[in-house]
Amino acid sequence: MAFNLVKFAREVRVEAGKTTWPSRRETLQTTGLVLAMVIITALFFLVVDQSIGFAMRLLFGVGS
Repeated sequence: MAFNLVKFAREVRVEAGKTTWPSRRETLQTTGLVLAMVIITALFFLVVDQSIGFAMRLLFGVGS
């Protein structure tokens, strides 16, 4: 089976034309939601990490 570069490029161009891109507003909303979820997740793991550290210090009496 031979690879036809011209045919491949033509098919890629046709498929790329079918792509629907989000609007600027949709992109900004999605970006905002992702950033908010990252911040919430980071805060969650910070609280969990500090809680576990506190429990270990109480339990074993080590650390500062």
